[in-house]
Amino acid sequence: MSYAGQDGEVVPLNHRPRLVALNKVDLPDGKDMADFVRPELESRGYRVFEVSATSHEGLRQLGFAMAEIVQAARDAVAAAPPKVQPAVLRPRAVNETGFRIRREEKNLEPLFRVLGEKPVRWVKQTDFTNEEAIGYLADRLAKLGVETELFKQGAKPGDTVVIGEDDGVVFDWEPTMMAGAELLASPRGTDVRFADIGDRPTRSQKREEQQERKDAKAAARAELEAERKAGIWTESVSSRRVAKPLKESGLDADDF
Repeated sequence: MSYAGQDGEVVPLNHRPRLVALNKVDLPDGKDMADFVRPELESRGYRVFEVSATSHEGLRQLGFAMAEIVQAARDAVAAAPPKVQPAVLRPRAVNETGFRIRREEKNLEPLFRVLGEKPVRWVKQTDFTNEEAIGYLADRLAKLGVETELFKQGAKPGDTVVIGEDDGVVFDWEPTMMAGAELLASPRGTDVRFADIGDRPTRSQKREEQQERKDAKAAARAELEAERKAGIWTESVSSRRVAKPLKESGLDADDF
């Protein structure tokens, strides 16, 4: 058991109140030894008590002395003014959003991870089986500025967004509109923004459409090149791209 001072700090052993009890004074040798050392101890400032556990001699006086020390310590603690920690106000910085977005990459595709105490807590509180709850979450995230920051970092509709760390909730991000009067007419537990969710293309469909556009562009380039070789066109698009920097540098394609 530690001994604490008025400020609650642990007091070192050599700084604590002390009493000296000289035991076995009921024996002749004990009494002689007590008479021998007592003057020296008292000269050092100690209160000395001659006691005997067998005959109980001096125990009452020792108990009273210990009680005096305890009472004095209690009075000192009661008289000491309580320590009040000053209030520290830390205003939020004007540019602090309460969240941050970390751009990552997974399977060669962009992934945007939203981190922050509020977004993570809101996601944990959301019932994802309820459209109205999901819409409310989207409104809160948009109001906090998450969607705006996603746009700034180059996120596109359909990109993967994770709110939280490794155990975070994963979304295929679709920008939403802010909640307004048009939502008041929707039945409770629903959200009109999810009315056409079945008509939205999936990520795989978007990738297929993108690949089809790339194939169409490649086919168009091949057709133009074939027409150039047949004499319909005098130069190819690739040739014009090469000729422009050569012309600016003062060189001619024949020099190569």
